[in-house]
This record gives sequence, structure tokens and C-alpha cells, in this order.
Amino acid sequence: MLCRFAGTRRFTAATPLGSALISVVSRQKHMLPDLPYDYGALEPHISAEIMQLHHSKHHATYVNNLNITEEKYKEALAKGDVTTQVALQPALRFNGGGHINHSIFWTNLSPSGGGEPQGELMEAIKRDFGSFEKMKEKMSAASVAVQGSGWGWLGFDKGSGHLRISACANQDPLQGTTGLIPLLGIDVWEHAYYLQYKNVRPDYVKAIWNVVSWENVSDRFKAAKK
Repeated sequence: MLCRFAGTRRFTAATPLGSALISVVSRQKHMLPDLPYDYGALEPHISAEIMQLHHSKHHATYVNNLNITEEKYKEALAKGDVTTQVALQPALRFNGGGHINHSIFWTNLSPSGGGEPQGELMEAIKRDFGSFEKMKEKMSAASVAVQGSGWGWLGFDKGSGHLRISACANQDPLQGTTGLIPLLGIDVWEHAYYLQYKNVRPDYVKAIWNVVSWENVSDRFKAAKK
């Protein structure tokens, strides 16, 4: 399974990927979301050059390819072409996952981020990991250990009510693969860090904690519990 665990039409940060295959006919085009800050706002931890390429090129490519693939899927549905529908599903998963993951990632970051979470989220972290530092260590280790490209995640298990750490390969969406609701993601594709950190992924992962928006993660946690 590509993602290991430690209906509606549009892909969103909270929508399981599979449901999007059901009603493509009523689709609207996906749009590249604006960043809530300037490309250089996360420096020195993430350079403006990386942010511009990551957002305007890489994320934009996932959005464009997702729209193209969904048009093809819509045509295949209309023709009753099941073979093509099946053949297109990996591209839907990859590009849809890329769109979902990055849409979460941008909001997880903030130029005023860093520090520690407060309130209910901090209490849950201490309950499930022992301490904030232990959670950071575990999530950092999972992110650094991803083979090739992928993501490290802090997710919420609605069934048990506990927080979990997970690592996903490529652009596999966390919720659509594991059922965990995504709270915080760390993109460990090389395009997220190579221009600045070269092949030293641990340095990038260490730096990114300085720009984590715990306000955003806390809001996601509160919404996930409802």
C-alpha cells in the first residue's frame, strides 16, 4: 500500500478522492488557490524562488492535468467506455491528490508561524505522543524516511479520536488512502526543498517547523472533531 499508517464532485482538502470519480459529469474546473502570503514571506526557512516554482509551476501543473483528465473521464463516462475510465484513475488520483495536498500545505504555513500549538490541540498532542517535542520528532522522522517522493502527515483518526502520524508516497491523499483527516502535512518532494537544501532533507524538515501555522492546524483539528 502506497500510504502507510504509524458522491461529491469537487476535490477539496476534506473530500475522499474516490468519491470524485462518481459524478465527474457535473464538474467545474479546479482553480489554483492564491497563497495567503507573498512568495518571499517564509524566508529564510523556505526561499521565494522555491515558493514561486512550487506554487505557480508544480501545483498549477497538478490543477491543469486534473482538469484535463476529468474532461477525458467525462467523455469516457458518456461513451460508456469503462476501459478508459479505469485507465484514467491513476492520473485522477495523482493529480487530484497533488491538488488536495498542496491546497492544505499552503495554509499549514505562515510567516508568523512556529512555536507551539495551544489549547485542545496541544492537549491532544501530549495525550497521544507524550509531548510536543516527541510529536515533532516522530513526524520529522516519518517525513525524512519517505522513500523517494511523498508527504509526512499529522492526521486525526475520527474513529478513535486520536492523532496519528502517517507517511504517504507520491501524491496519495491522506484521507482517501488511510481515512485519517489531514491536519498538517510536510511535502518532501525534492521540488519543495532542493534549490535551497540540496539533498539534505532533514535540514529542510527541521526548518519547516519555524513556519508551521498552528492556528490553521488547530482550526483543522476542531473541524475534524465535529
